[in-house]
Amino acid sequence: MKTKLLVLAAGLLLSLNAFAISLQDAKSQGLVGEQPNGYLGVVKSDPQATAVAKEVNAKRKAHYEKIARKNGISASEVAKLAAEKAMKATKRGQYIKSSNGKWVKK
Repeated sequence: MKTKLLVLAAGLLLSLNAFAISLQDAKSQGLVGEQPNGYLGVVKSDPQATAVAKEVNAKRKAHYEKIARKNGISASEVAKLAAEKAMKATKRGQYIKSSNGKWVKK
């Protein structure tokens, strides 16, 4: 019985991962885009896009804070520098948020 439950739980986890969308897929589909604050934004409301943005932003925040502590600067300064790099690295046809707050295709 215990083995069957473990197999069922593992199968459920694997099936959930099969439905998860990757960051690059979300960007390519125009669901998410880069923002000037260093975080990912949701361009088109979609549960998967929201989940991707939430997960990526949590990782980014932790990373920004780690770099900030190491260098004695604020996390928002790190985020701003990261935003510049991320926006430059955004592929043509994907979304970035302009300074006026509107999503535009690069």
